[in-house]
Amino acid sequence: MAKVLRQGDSKHGWSSCLYCNHVEFKGQHDFIRHLRERHCTQEGGSFVCRYGYNGVCSSLPVEGVSDEDYEEHVYKHHVFVHMGSASSGAVSRHRDRHQLLTVSHLSGDHQPNVVADGQRWTVYSASQNLSAVLNDPNRGKQRDFFTKVWGDSFVEKTDVACSPHLPEIRLQHFDVYIKKIARRYRKHQRLNANTSKPSSHNELLQHFPNLRASRALDKTHFDLSNIPKIFLQQNLDLSNPDTFNAVFPFSVEGFSKDRGAGNGHSSSQSAKLLQEKLSHYLDEVEVQIAQQVAHKSDAFFHAMTSHDALSEQLMQTVRVVKALRDRIQLIDKSLVTDSLNILRLERLRCNRELVAYKLKLMATVHQTQPTIQLLLSTPDYVAALELISTTQEILLQELAGIHSFRHLGSQLLEMERLIDKMLTTEFERYATADLNRPLSEDQQVLAMDKLVSIIFGMLRQKHFHFIDTYKEEAFTTVKAVVKQMVIEVMAASDSGDSELALTGQGDQTQALSLSDWLGLLRNTTHTLMQLIHRVKAVHDVMRQTVDISAGKTPASEANDAESDSSEIHVSVETEPGDKFLSEEEHQRVCAKLRDLLTSVCDFAHERVAQLVTAQDRTAGSQGAPLLMEKATASEVCDLSKVIDAFTENCEKVCGRMSTALRSAFKVQASKFIQRFHQDRKNKLNLLLDSERWKQADVPAEFQDLVDHIMETGTFSLVKREGEVEGTTRKPASFLMIGEEKFAVVGTVLLLLKMVAEYCTCAQELALMAVNLCRHLAELLQLFNSKCSQLVLGAGALHVAGLKTITSTNLALTSRALQLLLWLIPRVKVHFQGLMENQHASYRASGGVGALDSVKKNVQSHAKEVDDKVLSIISTLVVGQLTHWEARPPVPSLTFRNISRHLTKLHEAVASILPETQVLSIYRSVHQAFKAKLREQLLKMNIVNNGGPQHGVVTAELTFYLEALRALKVLPSEELADESMNEIWDASS
Repeated sequence: MAKVLRQGDSKHGWSSCLYCNHVEFKGQHDFIRHLRERHCTQEGGSFVCRYGYNGVCSSLPVEGVSDEDYEEHVYKHHVFVHMGSASSGAVSRHRDRHQLLTVSHLSGDHQPNVVADGQRWTVYSASQNLSAVLNDPNRGKQRDFFTKVWGDSFVEKTDVACSPHLPEIRLQHFDVYIKKIARRYRKHQRLNANTSKPSSHNELLQHFPNLRASRALDKTHFDLSNIPKIFLQQNLDLSNPDTFNAVFPFSVEGFSKDRGAGNGHSSSQSAKLLQEKLSHYLDEVEVQIAQQVAHKSDAFFHAMTSHDALSEQLMQTVRVVKALRDRIQLIDKSLVTDSLNILRLERLRCNRELVAYKLKLMATVHQTQPTIQLLLSTPDYVAALELISTTQEILLQELAGIHSFRHLGSQLLEMERLIDKMLTTEFERYATADLNRPLSEDQQVLAMDKLVSIIFGMLRQKHFHFIDTYKEEAFTTVKAVVKQMVIEVMAASDSGDSELALTGQGDQTQALSLSDWLGLLRNTTHTLMQLIHRVKAVHDVMRQTVDISAGKTPASEANDAESDSSEIHVSVETEPGDKFLSEEEHQRVCAKLRDLLTSVCDFAHERVAQLVTAQDRTAGSQGAPLLMEKATASEVCDLSKVIDAFTENCEKVCGRMSTALRSAFKVQASKFIQRFHQDRKNKLNLLLDSERWKQADVPAEFQDLVDHIMETGTFSLVKREGEVEGTTRKPASFLMIGEEKFAVVGTVLLLLKMVAEYCTCAQELALMAVNLCRHLAELLQLFNSKCSQLVLGAGALHVAGLKTITSTNLALTSRALQLLLWLIPRVKVHFQGLMENQHASYRASGGVGALDSVKKNVQSHAKEVDDKVLSIISTLVVGQLTHWEARPPVPSLTFRNISRHLTKLHEAVASILPETQVLSIYRSVHQAFKAKLREQLLKMNIVNNGGPQHGVVTAELTFYLEALRALKVLPSEELADESMNEIWDASS
């Protein structure tokens, strides 16, 4: 505290850290950040200050405070510690100012602060509504009816401050652009005005000279401009007064007036003049007509000439047609009549032959019924059905209407129905006889020829239900087989109730012992496998028969994976026309056959699964599964092998894995593994609670286990060759992993054995490898956390009765954790190999990922243990130097105590930790010693000037270095006298 006050006289209290060497700060915020990062811990939502001696702050509650209270505490007790309580207002003002500066300094975006920046323009001053910018930057957001109807005048407008980094844009900046565009625009307007004017008549004639020629030609040949238009009209009618007056300019009434007036001579002159005009008009028209006729005269004479030639050709054609008719009549008499007579006679002969054929066909049809009876006695169902079908077709097509056969169709239909019933009955009898015959007999197909005949008949009739019938019969047989096996085991068992077994009441398997129950499962799966192979043999016969019925020979099916596995060949004489199954029907029947095998295998798995789940009933009032109460790991592994073998054999037969039995076993195995895991957790807890954390001897079996893991990567220990049973080898002091020694406690050895048990069990129960991996990760995590509680948390003082946690205890803990870190990667590789065939996400969630998490926690724990060892010895050394004074006698009690502490540490950890780790510990302690000694020398103002005090320090250091050299924990160059020169201030 005196040091703090002395520093406050010369500089601020926050300028340097009292507990971190060579750390100085330029501002308050740097010091506060340092306290939060290096001298503060967060437990839940509370903050605990560690800025004090041994990491404990005397002015803050141990349970911690909130973030705001922690800031208040830092300002009051650490930043402005010299101000006292009287200046709490100043502390608050400094804290508020520091927070403002910190926010401005730490913000990555340099967000403006009103207090700090005032009205200074920032990036945030250019903010604007994005939707308004995208739609219309000049309009505000239309938030209600008024802004929607009357515009943005109802919205308060906010002027956006202009950025000082952008120039102000005025209209003068666009003058040059406007002038250039204006010239081009005027030129564009002028060009558009010129091109929009219509073309004159002369310009059109210049571009189209043919138009001028055609107009001139028309005017030359048809120039009627001298004739009045009234004479060229189509509706010229002189009876119309208006037309008459227009043609004759003088009328009768006018003529009378002229005579009365004595102008008769002028009227006659006008009439003559009009007559001459009309004659002139007529002459012009006649001249035009004459010119037109003269112009078309060539065409007129050509038409006349063509008419004469056409008349001559027509006469010649008439003569040719007459001669042709004469020849046709001659051919009809000499050739056609006799030929038609020959054809008539041939047709008559064919009709008589057809009648003879019909009579023979009727005689054959008459023998149909006796032939059918003969074929059924063979039995040849397909031939009989083919004969019935052929006869019905003949009756409908060729013998339709024959009165003597009017009842034969219905009789054949009844016979076909009778054959259908015979086929169904015979197949049911065959299925019952085949499936219920003793399984010890030959596994060949029973009466293959009869089976093939029945199947052909069923397929011919398109009755595919026979596959379902056989499947139901197989289900019944499976039930009977399982029941019979239970009865036999119960009758042979001494613990079973024979009356209960024979009556089938209750759960018979509850009274069986575990060995009898496992034997029941073995015998049942073996018997069911024989039955499934028998079903498979019949299935193969059915499949080959179906292929033949669809016209597919074995050669064409050589690439079919299902037909390749068949060892039974059906010998049937077939013809190319015997195909009576279409491709669609063939696929349908094959699908039903595949379903037959898979259904039978699934049903067999379900019945065996019922035997497995029967052990899941509770025994008495205990509430625990009976199997899990009695089963051992080896017995569960035996059960797994039986189930895996049965499942694999069924999968080979049907091509698909059945899940019912595996699921039932997985439930039982999960309960076993749960008990397996719980037992080992309890055992590990008891071992850790009673652990004294002292080095234990290593029996030979654990060394052999570690060697086996290193050599093979597996955890199943194999007995060494040449080792005599019953002999014991002397335990070793250390566990050797390669060339490295591990001093371990007894709990770690037993943990190693537990890990091997988990890995071995997972190898035997591959189906449960994921659960076992997850449980093993939980067990390792339990060991890690429990060790932390007992050693670092000093729980062993109360549980195991230890007086104190020594460096030896910490070193053994560190070594145990290092052994665990060596073991975890090998466990991970082991489980990854077991889970290769499982889904990737299932593997990741099943424990392999959890092992990585455990490894990180163990590494963190090991580092904490090493830091704790270093902290203990560093605290002792630094504590001794705190009260040291450079005065005789030499060596002082302080340095003798330091030497003793270093020697005790070496005795505690040298035989436990590896040399590299011991070297690291002593190197860190040596650095802490030199730093603290330098601080003390500065404090006592002792310099390297050869004075008396300098001589005392040199003698003390010589004693200290000799003690380290005697321990042989550091290299000689680090213990040289020159290596201690850094403790002196450079200015001295």
